[in-house]
Amino acid sequence: MSVPQPEAPPPPLHWPKARPEKLPKPTYWPFFLAVGLAFMFWGLLTTWIILAAGGLIFTVALAGWINILRHE
Repeated sequence: MSVPQPEAPPPPLHWPKARPEKLPKPTYWPFFLAVGLAFMFWGLLTTWIILAAGGLIFTVALAGWINILRHE
């Protein structure tokens, strides 16, 4: 059973509209960025090979994500 919520008052007229009005397309790059970061932290605890793989994944994911955002 839901309780009816009061409606929020409208924003004042002098406030600008929030930007961006159009959201960017969904992408997998943030997932790979997080995986690369996790590998980097795991590599700090284990071996430099995992650390290097994490750094490579992180760099490629960051470049891919920035490239997509630049071209929208």
